Amino acid sequence: MTTATKNTFADFFVFPDWSEVSPASISTFNPVSVCLPPSIQMQTIKCVVVGDGAVGKTCLLISYTTNKFPSEYVPTVFDNYAVTVMIGGEPYTLGLFDTAGQEDYDRLRPLSYPQTDVFLVCFSVVSPSSFENVREKWVPEISHHCPRTPFLLVGTQMDLRDDSNTVEKLAKNKQRPLAPESGDKLCRDLRAVKYRGLKNVFDEAILAALEPPETKPKKRCTLL
Repeated sequence: MTTATKNTFADFFVFPDWSEVSPASISTFNPVSVCLPPSIQMQTIKCVVVGDGAVGKTCLLISYTTNKFPSEYVPTVFDNYAVTVMIGGEPYTLGLFDTAGQEDYDRLRPLSYPQTDVFLVCFSVVSPSSFENVREKWVPEISHHCPRTPFLLVGTQMDLRDDSNTVEKLAKNKQRPLAPESGDKLCRDLRAVKYRGLKNVFDEAILAALEPPETKPKKRCTLL
């Protein structure tokens, strides 16, 4: 059983700057429980998380929705979470859909894609193969099924970048952790703006989902 690591989410980059929805509009953004009259119907934002297995997708969601970090790794088939968030004083239901990254689920996984408002594409900074798969597998897959849906790229397990055991294991395969410069280069390539913090991941995901459809470019990417 693999032990999960803490503080795995650090840097992310966002493209483009949102002109229609400002960060100030979600200044009170927090996962909260809200009791509303039956007559009030909340809007729903659907966020699907994809990426290779064992890169920390489930940890990302659990850490955000419960403020707790899971102590063990449990492979995900499919799971979903729902939190109520306040955006500009209005309640929204943020639906978070966890998916399995293993090849065995390649045919099943896309069943969760319809009506997605925004994707989080995750890779581990200590797994070069998961980084390569962002370009080779994940972005092509979601672009095929949801060509107009925005996505964010999320770099996870940042704390392992300087972990001696992890570095040693990678060195045996003539590999090394992805350097911050790799993300910076991709950031420049995508004309991105840099942000930090776990909460910002979901703040920016919501901004991407809420941007009016008529202003959405054909391809849009956020690197975290």
